[in-house]
Amino acid sequence: MFGYITVFLGQPIGGVLSMLAVGKTRLVKFGNLAALVCAVGTFGLIAESGDLFANEGPAGRPPAVPLVVHDPYFSIWSFTDYLAEDWPRHWTGRIHALCSLIRIDGKAYRLMGTPQLDIPALPQKNLTVLPTRTIYEWETPQIGVRLTFLTPVLPHDLNLLSRPVTYLIWEVWSRDGASHEVELYYDNSAELAVNTPDQVVIWERGQAGSLVWMRIGTLEQPILQKKGDDLRIDWGYAYTAAPQSEDLRTVMTDHESARRGFVQSGTVPGRDDPPEPRAAQDRWPVVACAWRLGSVDAQPQSRHVLLAYDDILSIEYLGQRLRPYWRKYFAHIGDVLVQAEKDLPRLVDACEEFDHHLMKDAEKIGGRGYANLIALAYRHTLGAHKLTLGPQGEPMLFSKECFSNGCIATVDVTYPASPFFMLFNNELLKATLTPVLEYAASPRWKFPFAPHDLGTYPLANGQVYGGGETSEEHQMPVEESANLLILACVVSRLDGNTHYAEKYWPLLQRWAEYLEEKGFDPENQLCTDDFTGPLAHNCNLSAKATLALACYADMCHRAGKEEPSAKYRKLAEDFAAKWIQAADDGDHYRLAFDKPGTWSQKYNLVWDKLLNLNVFPGEVRQKEVAFYKRQLQPYGLPLDNRALFTKTDWTVWTATLADSREDFDALMNPLYRFIDETPDRVPLTDWYWTNNARLRGFRARPVIGGVFIKFLEYPDLWKKWSTTAEQ
Repeated sequence: MFGYITVFLGQPIGGVLSMLAVGKTRLVKFGNLAALVCAVGTFGLIAESGDLFANEGPAGRPPAVPLVVHDPYFSIWSFTDYLAEDWPRHWTGRIHALCSLIRIDGKAYRLMGTPQLDIPALPQKNLTVLPTRTIYEWETPQIGVRLTFLTPVLPHDLNLLSRPVTYLIWEVWSRDGASHEVELYYDNSAELAVNTPDQVVIWERGQAGSLVWMRIGTLEQPILQKKGDDLRIDWGYAYTAAPQSEDLRTVMTDHESARRGFVQSGTVPGRDDPPEPRAAQDRWPVVACAWRLGSVDAQPQSRHVLLAYDDILSIEYLGQRLRPYWRKYFAHIGDVLVQAEKDLPRLVDACEEFDHHLMKDAEKIGGRGYANLIALAYRHTLGAHKLTLGPQGEPMLFSKECFSNGCIATVDVTYPASPFFMLFNNELLKATLTPVLEYAASPRWKFPFAPHDLGTYPLANGQVYGGGETSEEHQMPVEESANLLILACVVSRLDGNTHYAEKYWPLLQRWAEYLEEKGFDPENQLCTDDFTGPLAHNCNLSAKATLALACYADMCHRAGKEEPSAKYRKLAEDFAAKWIQAADDGDHYRLAFDKPGTWSQKYNLVWDKLLNLNVFPGEVRQKEVAFYKRQLQPYGLPLDNRALFTKTDWTVWTATLADSREDFDALMNPLYRFIDETPDRVPLTDWYWTNNARLRGFRARPVIGGVFIKFLEYPDLWKKWSTTAEQ
């Protein structure tokens, strides 16, 4: 697994940057403290745990590195080990070019991207991935450089969470005791604002407070006119902003003029290209910044830009176009940029503290491998959702089934993603449920079970999966009804009341009645693992329905409805007793009631443990975990006996069934090995082969939020992280 360390890097910089980088060390082989010190150089070290340096061999690496990750459209990653090895890319794999160069004593080097310039890459020494930050480090004998991508998506503040702004912060210092002349360069291309590079773009500049900004976007602005999976945004504007200063020069011009101008002179051309429309691929227009830092000594110097995206309108929900949630607080993206610049010193400290404590808690409950998984999954999860202002000004959070089918607000995607929102902010969990529940309560939804989705991203105008709104064919009736009952129960527990659930009580009652009739022995139908095809008598689905009925009983009790509470509690207990007999297959439980000699991960049982429902005896989980340990492949536990592929999210749920840390680690360690060794360099997948670590399908999906479920096993930690929500 990849190890993580606490590294003190440099000195405070103008009161803005004093960073304790608690995260993943890259490109270093270490087996003891001396080897690590040699690899890192003169940086001081502060160990967080006594066995921190126990790992032998390479530190490992993430499949892809989050750089600028906010929502399904504004989502930029590095797919390589070295930031100068390839262009940054949108999660779909299309290039979203960000470029950074540096000149040291007149000699130019590449930091980020692969521009067609005959200059070397500065030697990259380190990469640290944290929940809200990604930190790259380079060094020569003369100079040290650090570039931090700071995305302050702190989950308890919806105002802050919704701001589409990432800070790129450069720090440069001398390492050899001498002073060095340094210039810095940054640009981004129009690719950030187009679906395909043949689309025509325009650009302009302006000022906001102390900032100079440049923006680029399409000429046509086809707002919310496309839907689908492998798409990028082609409306709104990508903004690059920087504090005005004497040493800053900015330009909007073709890529070659901007970059070669910097390499040759340490600055950029003095005038913008005329803003005549042209295709994004026509001489590749960029917005560029260049700084003359002057003489740099051991005291680090810092410069930064704000990279932002104003999508104007975000989602169409049942025919109504919704604005991004930040518009509740700001009239214009310029106001966002001004506030973001003002907040930077505070956010540096806040993100440092958040990252430090979250990583520390993750390591405490799951080890370093689990902490690294949490760091990689944090921005990933949020970046697969879009937070909007609902029709009544309420928060509505929409997921996208990235590289799956492009559906929006899919219930059986919300269900596996939900532990993230359960842990950090119940208002965000409600925000994922409200669009679906409002739709299900409308006259358009006529079925006795819950819907599957709301449409195809970004158009949430009604279900498109299976039979849509017209047929029960290829629906997921038991799956989605049970999902929403379980999630509504958790909302009620976190709120300490059933006020939210009571708004939708007729729906919840209808779905409980449906599960009473259909839930124990499901007919031939799909479940959330629909890629395996329909299955009758599905034992895992039956267990979910059983626990959903126990959750409904719990909500009834909290609402003072004692008669239905008693009824459904007894029904859940009866179902569980029958399940144990019908699913039993000796040393484990079956995939389907009628299929002896089969097995599957019973990840749905996790709620019996986490919510203390106590419907199934603990021995059921223990027997399953013991069996799973014997089915492990080199890179994980297969989903069931039918194939060697697995799901990343369900693996963590299944491991959380374990009552001992030893068993949890046994099930999780192959997953950590997969993350380190998979040859498929894409944002973390949730569907892969356990025998060879290859991608089976999916990437960058919301369901990765499910890996946070281990936190929910610890009531004190759950309370710690979920009690400071702000709207």
